[in-house]
Amino acid sequence: MSELLDKAKQFFAEKVANVKTPEAAVTDLDLESVHRDSIDYGAKVSVDNPYDASIPICEISYVLKSDGRVIASGTIPDPGSLKANDKTLLDVPVKVPHSVLVSLVKDIGRDWDIDYELELGLTIDLPIIGNFTIPLSWKGEVKLPTFSDLF
Repeated sequence: MSELLDKAKQFFAEKVANVKTPEAAVTDLDLESVHRDSIDYGAKVSVDNPYDASIPICEISYVLKSDGRVIASGTIPDPGSLKANDKTLLDVPVKVPHSVLVSLVKDIGRDWDIDYELELGLTIDLPIIGNFTIPLSWKGEVKLPTFSDLF
């Protein structure tokens, strides 16, 4: 009986390991708008759904780091769903308070930009498997707005 159970476990593990899952990639991070208390950035995420049915997105979590410190983080609950057999482009808004920028003066003073690392977790609800999180990471630099951008 235990041999049969072991074979069933092995079969199930092989089948689950070979199941296609959606693939995602961060394609860009852009300045969206400037406010008196914050700067809004928008991350663009492309997700490819290999299934014949749309898949609900449970949440998107993000952490924006600069110089090893977290400068923005948050969660977007229930952002929609992934189109069946297609690519879905997602916009992930990231709000950075001006007070955080003050702590990054050394990095900003060198070249008027912020070197950053964006970490995203795209949690989707896969049938049979349940909630599945696709981890994403993107590094780059964001140019800060000049006075002409503000007015």
